[in-house]
Parts: sequence; structure tokens; C-alpha cells
Amino acid sequence: MKTRIEKDCLGEMEVPDNVYYGIQTMRVMGVSGLLGEKVIKYPYLHQCLFQMKKASALANKDVGALEAEKADAIAWACDQALTGRYDDQFPLDMYQGGGYTCVNMNVNEVIGNLANEYLTGHKGQDAIHPNTHVNMGQSTNDVVTSAEHLCIYPALDKLAPELDKLAEAFAQKALEFADVIKVGRTCLQDAVPLTLGQEFGGYAEFCRRQAANIRSLREECFSLIVGGTAVGTGLGAAPGYQEAFYKHLSAQLGEDVKSATDLFDGMQNDDFCVKVSAAVKQAACGISKIAKDIRLMSSGPRAGLGEISIPSLSPGSSIMPGKINPILPELVSQVAQQTCGNDVVISMAFEQGELEISVWAPTLYKNLFESFDLLTKVIPLFIDKCVSGITANREKCAQEARETIALATVVAATLGYPEGVRVAKYAQQHNLAVADAVLKMGVMTKEEADSLLDPALLVNPERMAEAIAQWKAEKRHA
Repeated sequence: MKTRIEKDCLGEMEVPDNVYYGIQTMRVMGVSGLLGEKVIKYPYLHQCLFQMKKASALANKDVGALEAEKADAIAWACDQALTGRYDDQFPLDMYQGGGYTCVNMNVNEVIGNLANEYLTGHKGQDAIHPNTHVNMGQSTNDVVTSAEHLCIYPALDKLAPELDKLAEAFAQKALEFADVIKVGRTCLQDAVPLTLGQEFGGYAEFCRRQAANIRSLREECFSLIVGGTAVGTGLGAAPGYQEAFYKHLSAQLGEDVKSATDLFDGMQNDDFCVKVSAAVKQAACGISKIAKDIRLMSSGPRAGLGEISIPSLSPGSSIMPGKINPILPELVSQVAQQTCGNDVVISMAFEQGELEISVWAPTLYKNLFESFDLLTKVIPLFIDKCVSGITANREKCAQEARETIALATVVAATLGYPEGVRVAKYAQQHNLAVADAVLKMGVMTKEEADSLLDPALLVNPERMAEAIAQWKAEKRHA
């Protein structure tokens, strides 16, 4: 195998000449690989680094720090890397010490060798050096931290539309179930009736609100600390470099990319990742709560709530014939569980940052993008294999709405709370519907019971309030 010799501060090494990464990447490959997952599994970070390296090269050309020929070769190499053709040249494991210095150097080496080959016809460092030229005016500390923030916006842009679709799926079901009256439940006990449509309408609004929350984070992704270099002072960056960098990066992305207000704060604190993680966790937990509601409402088919039916996807038991499990709602909850765990780890990584820089970029990146990936992937599956196929068990819902003891709430609203308690106890003791109990007890006439204890009236708060007010007015004038 043909090799080339590369040098770094620890010495020299033979590097296979068929790879574009170099000596520093190979050193790290020899002491890593714990997770068995590559950083580029979630390609956002690398893509942003390629874009930033290109902007840096062009900025350094603008301010006279880098020769035009070399800057243009680096920019060309970054464009090549952005195509994805060289993704196999980024072999580093997700977990690394050193705050992803190795990832920055892996990118510098691949871009450097591509640019060197472009200029000279061969790989190597004789025309383009990874540190001197590709990394000019930069430090891992400002570049990787900035890339971590910048690479969040594509993930936000993927997740928000999925939340929109889930909201629409629930909204469609809300219309379909608008006339399905069922008993409400609080603390898993009978409560006053509502419609299944009202329930699903609440689910839709939750998802709309989460989509808006996710989108609200987008602008902050474009506030970076490039130009701060190692600790925030900007040492090593040429005069005018920072302004030129943001101009070029903004032009590349079509976004208004700008410097953070305080570079020292940006170096010290990775709280934006915590903020984003919290938003993803919030969405995941809420969708999991909805999934568990669906799981409860579809329980049975004979000994559970059985208010709705969900699609049957696979046999649910190796021993009990006919048992079908709610596997999609349970999958959604597993995603939420993992997202909550990731959020704890991300919070710890932020809290354990020290002095001028946090070295826990691997923890932040791996866990945050795992959460993004899981939630973005599970939502369309949940819609397609579960939510879209939900049907209402209308007769069961109607029967339970008529028979719920919670209808005694109407008695309490019209005749006072003590009388409501008396009716509820009587109905419970004699296994009667409240409408039958008030007749047996002589509390209401049949006409009054039919009017005031109709579940269809109770699900319309305005009509219910009017009916009670009218009843009370009639009693006062009787």
C-alpha cells in the first residue's frame, strides 16, 4: 500500500495515501471507538464545519491573510466535501476527549488534502497545511462550538413540519369525532362528559404550540462566536477577519449570521443547547402523554376502556391468541424516555463546563441529535400507523356518558352541592344512571332530567350555562 509521511507535534507517521484524513485523525482512531457510532452519523456538524471553513478561507483572502490561490482551493475542497462524496473520510467515534478538537482536525486534514491535491496533484501538506491554512484565524473552541449551534437549525427545520403534520392528523380526527360524546376522566375516575373531538382537538393544539416553540429557536442558531479563537480574545485572527467571515457565511446560507454579543460568555456557556434540548423534550413528553392516552382509551377490547380502536399491527403475545398490543403508542413513549435521559446528560454537560470552555461537545452533540433524530422519525410513523387509523367505538362512549355518576355535577350546579352528593350516592348504591336516580328520588321531573342531564348539553358549555340559568330563573318565579 502506498503511504505518505505526515508530521505533527508528537512526531511523524505513515498515512495510507488512499485516505484524505491525516496523522492527527489516525492518532485519535487508535484510542477511541467506544460507542461504535461515527460523529458523521448525524452529518449536520460536519456540513456546518465545511461551510465555516469555506467562509474562513474567503474571509482570510479578503483581509490579505491568505493567498487567493490557496483560499480558492480550500473553498473548492469545502464544496466537494459538502456533496457527501467524502463522508467515509470522517471515521471518528461519537465519544471523544478534547472537546471535539479531533473532529476539527479531521475536517482540516480532509479539506487540506483535497485542496493540496487540487493544487499539486497529490495529497500532503506542501501547498496547503491543515493548521496553517485551513484552520487560519480559528480555534476548535470557537469553531466547533459555533458549528454545534449552527447545525441545530436544519434539525429544527426537519422537526417542526412533522409536528405540523401530527397536529393536522389530530385536527382531522377532532372533526371526525366531533359528535362522539364520552365520559371525561380525571385521576382515572369518571368526570363530566366531553366529546372525543374536543379531546383530539386539544392534542392538535398542543402539537401546533410545540411546532411554534421549535421554530422560535431558529434565529438564535445564527449567533456564533467565530472570531473568539481560543478563549474569546480573538488571538490569531487577522484584523477584519471576523466581519468578513460573517459576510461570507451569511451569503452561503442565505441567513443573517452574526457574532454573539459577548464572545467570552459564548465560550463559557453552552446553555443554548440546554434550551433546545428542553424544547425537544417538552414536545416528546407531550406527544408521549397523548400516546399513553390513546393506549388507555383503546385498552381492552373487553376489559378495558375500549372507547377507541387503533390499527392492529402485530400479534401481541406468544401465548395468548388474539391479543394485540398498542406498539406504536408504546414506541412513542420509549422515544420520550430516551429524550428525557438525553436531556439530563445535556444539562450535566453544560453544568460541568469549566472556566473559558466546555469540553463536553461530544456529550452535547450526540445526545441532542439523537433526540432530534428519534422524535423526527417516530412522528410520521405514529401518524401513518396509528393516529390516521383510529376509530371511535361510538355506542360504548355514548352508554358510558349517559351512565356516569359525574352527571350529579349538574344536580350540584342547580340544587346545591349537598344535594348533588346525595344523588351521586343514591345512584351509586342502586346502580342507576343519575337521570334515573333524580326521578326515583323526586329531585327533578322527567322533563327537567331529560333537559339538564343530557350528555349532549354538557359538552357545550355555553348551552349548559344558559340551560341552568333558565332553570334557576323558572324556579325563582314558580
